[in-house]
Amino acid sequence: MSQDVAARPWTATPALALVRAARPRQWLKNVLVLAAPLAAGVLGEPRSLLAVLLIFVAFCLAASGSYLINDAADAEADRLHPRKRQRAIAAGMVSVRAARVTGVVLLLLAPAVAALTGGWQSPAVVAGYIALTLSYTLWLKHQEVVDLIAVAGCHVIRAYAGAVAVDVPVTGWFLVVVSLAALQLVAGKREAELRARGVTGTRATLAAYSPAYLSQVRIMCSGAMIVTYCLWALNAHDDLFYGLSIIPFMLLVLRHNLLVDRGSGEEPEELAVRDRPTLIFAAWLVLMVGLGIYT
Repeated sequence: MSQDVAARPWTATPALALVRAARPRQWLKNVLVLAAPLAAGVLGEPRSLLAVLLIFVAFCLAASGSYLINDAADAEADRLHPRKRQRAIAAGMVSVRAARVTGVVLLLLAPAVAALTGGWQSPAVVAGYIALTLSYTLWLKHQEVVDLIAVAGCHVIRAYAGAVAVDVPVTGWFLVVVSLAALQLVAGKREAELRARGVTGTRATLAAYSPAYLSQVRIMCSGAMIVTYCLWALNAHDDLFYGLSIIPFMLLVLRHNLLVDRGSGEEPEELAVRDRPTLIFAAWLVLMVGLGIYT
């Protein structure tokens, strides 16, 4: 989407504006809850599939509630940003009070939905995610370096929640790869923001970073993640398809780095659904891992 299109005024009913403020497009990130159940090969079991769907819904509620509260807190600053000023709350389509009340309701509903998976672990993980996102809104996003780790941590919690929901063990390999991937995405997002807009808008911590520093973080994560994934695929599994999955995995990592260098990494969730090579490499990776699990 071009900057001109993003800056175009829009109108909507209050209900539609509230839905937009909840950022349903960001729900794509919650697909991470599928990672551990998919790797464990349990998605074919009806009970496990239901648990994953419930935890996905719970994270959608928690994420939207967090976004509403975060955007209510940032409304004044967002109005100074060339793109974020068109967000529903900053544009005045949704009041700050309505956003906060709706956000709190969604945050309370999220652990309740997670509890339907059975046991206390899933709602506890969702509550931990909520605590981290609220801490980010109130304080962590103003602390350089810590803000990168906090956002990456939200992605890791999503992936961990999927494992907890279906009661499968989480390996160190899994956590390391997911953590490095999350940090790479966050560093790439900040780098793209900095290259595209400079130190302006709502992210005060951008002033603490340079494109070179964020590029170093991204490249460090990329290298470490590829090595870790290769070790997992070749040593933890004696299977041809796991070995072959290294190829699309590396292509995904390299493609993301190329897109960030081109200035396209500001919205990584949009790249995941709009960039054709990314879609092809992701489908190829899922196919290889799936064949490794189910054959």
